[in-house]
Amino acid sequence: MPAPDLPLLIEAAREAGRIATRYAGPGARRWDKPEGAGPVTEADLAVNAMLERTLLAARPGYGWLSEETEDNPARLSHERVFIVDPIDGTRSFVEGSSTWAHALAVAEHGRVIAAVVYLPRRDMLFSAALGQGAFLNGAPIAATRQTALEAAEILAARPHLNALHWRGGRAPHFSRAYRPSLAYRMALVAQGRFDGMLTLRPSWEWDIAAGDLILREAGAVCTDRAGAVL
Repeated sequence: MPAPDLPLLIEAAREAGRIATRYAGPGARRWDKPEGAGPVTEADLAVNAMLERTLLAARPGYGWLSEETEDNPARLSHERVFIVDPIDGTRSFVEGSSTWAHALAVAEHGRVIAAVVYLPRRDMLFSAALGQGAFLNGAPIAATRQTALEAAEILAARPHLNALHWRGGRAPHFSRAYRPSLAYRMALVAQGRFDGMLTLRPSWEWDIAAGDLILREAGAVCTDRAGAVL
């Protein structure tokens, strides 16, 4: 039987934090990805290299999918795959904010079974393993049970409330807040700090894999914009 993956992810995430914090702030070299895909810094690349080297050395039979590695379709032949966003919230990282995160997950046959979202500058490590609950720094967390949208606190970027995005031409009423880093926003909902979050921007596996499991293990659910469970 395979060794548990969550302790491996936790150890790797903490090492990622040690590497990234050495680069944090506006002094980090950065480049803009083509086609408006956003910035990437030398810290993203250094963290990605360490994670790929360390995780695949520990689990050589696993596949690899990362925002900062060219995709290799051979990963589809593996039962288990690492899904990694080396630094989620790169713009915040460059600005010197503390709200960027490392998002690491393992999927088995397409289902996420272990996940970590780690914010080193805030010393917040969210973790989950399938069927074992969700945790923040080792303490159990749970999502709220708020069902009334008008009373809910929702994390959402202001442009997502544009009437063009909503049926009937009007966004629903709720209390809006925002935090950089998609993985962090998902984790805050799992923690019960907010009742929900939404994004209407295109998202990739590395954006949501870790947060999805943490949300589900905290009693929440992650869906597409039509409400279908991911």
